Amino acid sequence: MTASSIVFNRRLEGKVAIITGGASGIGEATARLFAQHGTRMVVIADIQDQLGHQVASSIGMDKCNYVHCDVADEDQVKNLVESTVQKHGQLDIMFSNAGIASVSDQTVLELDFSEFDRVFAINARGMALCVKHAARVMVEGRVRGSIVCTGSVTASHGWKNRTDYCMSKHAVLGLVRAASVQLGVHGIRVNCVSPNGLATPGTSRLLGKSMEDVEKVAETYARLKGVALNVKHVADAVLFLAGNDFVSGHDLLVDGSCVAP
Repeated sequence: MTASSIVFNRRLEGKVAIITGGASGIGEATARLFAQHGTRMVVIADIQDQLGHQVASSIGMDKCNYVHCDVADEDQVKNLVESTVQKHGQLDIMFSNAGIASVSDQTVLELDFSEFDRVFAINARGMALCVKHAARVMVEGRVRGSIVCTGSVTASHGWKNRTDYCMSKHAVLGLVRAASVQLGVHGIRVNCVSPNGLATPGTSRLLGKSMEDVEKVAETYARLKGVALNVKHVADAVLFLAGNDFVSGHDLLVDGSCVAP
């Protein structure tokens, strides 16, 4: 165990965390990492029920449980947060990670607003709902909590396609910047982790490609060579943001020095 691991173990010991989109990909990797670093309970929320229950069981039901939640539905988000506090006494960390990519390569000239609305319902509205309800219970419980949102490098650059997705991640960054200012007076930190393109089960299904093929494409997005971005790299960044007592309003790029299109 490294010195940094010992520090993080102390900082997350006894904490209660919610991770949306926790049944696979970045969310699953973060749930496992949080459990390793001392959280008392990690509640993973997703719409992939079978996978969610499997992940919770593999981590250990004494350390992790699963709740079905569609983040686009405010009642479900509110219930997720309030039930967590009722069962476990508090909420210290919200990792608002659930999101989707656009199914098309639309440019602004081709925008299909039915698809646009679907992407924004989850990536922007859903993210705002998670921040809103997590912050409310943290304020009420006088918890100096940590909220981390999953953004994207597309919030730092324009993009040649997937306009709706790019716009939705800019909205996430705006949410983080506003919330960090507004919630700082309560001692609540709000940050964003913004990965480059990487291979996850979700992106593999979306693109209709194998994980290996997606990894090859993702490697072209970064100037840093010799290592491919994976979910553990992102989870490590989330752990830092969750465990640091002073960083707030920050967009932590996990991009290997992104090559903008």
